[in-house]
Amino acid sequence: MSRNAPADPLPLAQALIRCPSVTPADAGALAVLEAALQPLGFTCHRLRFGEIENLYARHGTGGPHFCYAGHTDVVPPGEQGWAESPFSGAVKDGVLYGRGACDMKGGIAAFVAGLTDYLAANGDRPGSISLLITGDEEGPAKDGTIKVLEWMAERGEIPDMALVGEPTSKVALGDIVKVGRRGSMTAYITLYGTQGHSAYPQRADNPIHRLVRVLHRLTAQPIDQGSEFFEATTLQVTGFDVGNTANNVIPAEARAMLNIRFNDLHSSASLTEHLHAALQAEEARYDMRVEVSGESFLTSPGPFVEALKRAVERSAGRTPSLDTGGGTSDARFIARYCPVAELGAVGATMHKVNESVPVAELRDLAALYRTVLEEVFA
Repeated sequence: MSRNAPADPLPLAQALIRCPSVTPADAGALAVLEAALQPLGFTCHRLRFGEIENLYARHGTGGPHFCYAGHTDVVPPGEQGWAESPFSGAVKDGVLYGRGACDMKGGIAAFVAGLTDYLAANGDRPGSISLLITGDEEGPAKDGTIKVLEWMAERGEIPDMALVGEPTSKVALGDIVKVGRRGSMTAYITLYGTQGHSAYPQRADNPIHRLVRVLHRLTAQPIDQGSEFFEATTLQVTGFDVGNTANNVIPAEARAMLNIRFNDLHSSASLTEHLHAALQAEEARYDMRVEVSGESFLTSPGPFVEALKRAVERSAGRTPSLDTGGGTSDARFIARYCPVAELGAVGATMHKVNESVPVAELRDLAALYRTVLEEVFA
């Protein structure tokens, strides 16, 4: 490669894909990435929490401190339907195939290529660039980004801003910058009644009827109408079970499972109280357990978001929309510490059979990431 030729993300993307790092296995992926970063002058820390391998790498010691966050773990490839081996990193007709090509080994490789070009042209720039790469994003997310951030905080390494490289583009590269995410919580409800013979309902208390009324109360009206940057909160009944094998017995209990995706008008605590109120309004005897995957968060438009918009406009020739849709990501943990946004490849094939990314798009993403660094350090 000549001195003026841009760094190519393809070889690193292929090398990462060839590591079958299905959560929680690392399978050598972080060693591949570390080997690419050390020659660029990055100080690398391999951090193991539980059975999860993570990598924190930093170039420079001063501020401002920009962090790129991502993950090398992938979901299982599935058994059938792949035209090529899911861990071969094959290129066919200008398209890179493999589990992680889109989500998000390709994105990591693009960032490394972009920062390689940026450092070559800006070796004396102020500030620091770091990478926070976890092996626990597709899994429980207990021993990955959240633990690395705690380690970083103890060492005074929290960045001034962070970009998560999830494949957030919808149709064309850079058409969306995610500036927040909805919160997610699941409620497991057990409602108690009195068992009895269905021919003598006056001698029993049917918990199914009461639970149906509770669910109707919760779903009959929208929780809200949305907010400036978020769509409306949604509550979905995702499970209903009584475990009854007899057709003439009123059961003693009934169970429901609810998933709520909520905007910045609510917290998991306020929505938990909303559920309690609906249950108490029906005079229910119940137990409820709530699991919170993450609270909603928003990075308000400001210098960091404006820098990302300018980078997209310069590199991709379009003005991105600011969006908060989709599921959760590790950005929910980073938002507790610093402004965070998400920008990456087109996510059309993530988690699918024949996951792929056009090689040209991968190279364009590398150019975009270089421009992001130029803008945030301008």
